[in-house]
Amino acid sequence: MNYTYIVKCSDGSLYTGWTNDLEKRIKAHNDGKGAKYTKSRRPVVLAYYEEFHTREEAMRREWEIKQMTREQKMKMIREDI
Repeated sequence: MNYTYIVKCSDGSLYTGWTNDLEKRIKAHNDGKGAKYTKSRRPVVLAYYEEFHTREEAMRREWEIKQMTREQKMKMIREDI
């Protein structure tokens, strides 16, 4: 499985990414080995994710989410819970 995900950083900002191992990726973010952006904004908490069969689908969805405004992302997160 491949995943597109959003984490909420300790400063309240959001980070969107994709991975094929969600648990491992969140751990990497919190260990400071994930993305440069999240390294100084730890800890991060998984706020939202979607599953895809291919990495191309996950990457496409990551790009789509990154084009959204913060409010659109927050609405998507709230509606998922």
